[in-house]
Order: sequence, then C-alpha cells, then structure tokens
Amino acid sequence: MVSQDVAVAVCFILKIDGQDLGTFDSCTGLGCEVVMEQREEGGNNGYVWQLPTRVRYSNVRLSRPVTAASKDLTRWFAALEHGTRRSTATIEARTLEGTLIAGWGLRDVVPVRWIGPSFDAATPEAAMETVELAHHGFFGAGWGG
Repeated sequence: MVSQDVAVAVCFILKIDGQDLGTFDSCTGLGCEVVMEQREEGGNNGYVWQLPTRVRYSNVRLSRPVTAASKDLTRWFAALEHGTRRSTATIEARTLEGTLIAGWGLRDVVPVRWIGPSFDAATPEAAMETVELAHHGFFGAGWGG
C-alpha cells in the first residue's frame, strides 16, 4: 500500500507580478465552475441537453494578522487610484518548515477589496486584514515534490 501525504498548509504566500506581498493564514475561493445551459429538444420530451457555455472563476480571499508586511499590501492596493492594470498572481501553500505543498497561478488578476483591521481594546484578538482578488483563470505555478 502506497502512503500519500495529506496537503496540510500552514501558510499561503501571495506574489503579484513577482512582488512578494507576504504570508497569509487563510486562503478561500480557489475554484471554478462550468456554467451549463439547458436546451430542450423539440419532440424529445424525455431529454434535456446540458451544454457547457463558459467557465466562471470565484474570487480568492486571503486573510492574515496585520504585520510589517501589511504596508506592502496597502501600498499595492493604494496604487490602484492611478488606474488598474491586470496582473498575474501566484499563491503558494507551504508547511511550517517552508516546504512547498502546492501552488496556483492566477491570470488577469484585479484587486476587488481590501478590508483593514478592526481594533477593539475590549477584545484581545489579533488585528486581521483581508484582500480579495478577481481573476480570469489559472496557469501552472508549481507543486511540491
């Protein structure tokens, strides 16, 4: 019986056009779906054609506690007021030791939202920030071996 390692990621590293924007604790939304169109064929009441039309990509959200690297993310996001430019992004899932588990490349990335930290002296929780990215597909980034 062959043993398979389970992909348990501890952190996610985000790079936009090769610029390292730091390490994140969570990453959600990596995925896509094929949009299907239903067509009923005349004279054939027992069958509905399922036709693939396009691929839809969900937005990707990465969250982390605020750190010194947060300035790079907010600086990148603030530059958008001078105009948006589609970028490429890579997201790498790594273990605590830094071993690459998996990687995803995102084409035509456009930042959608940055949510800064909320501070509350009554609640001793880490100040968190979140960035949300829209994209138009995947390209091969890299996998750990």
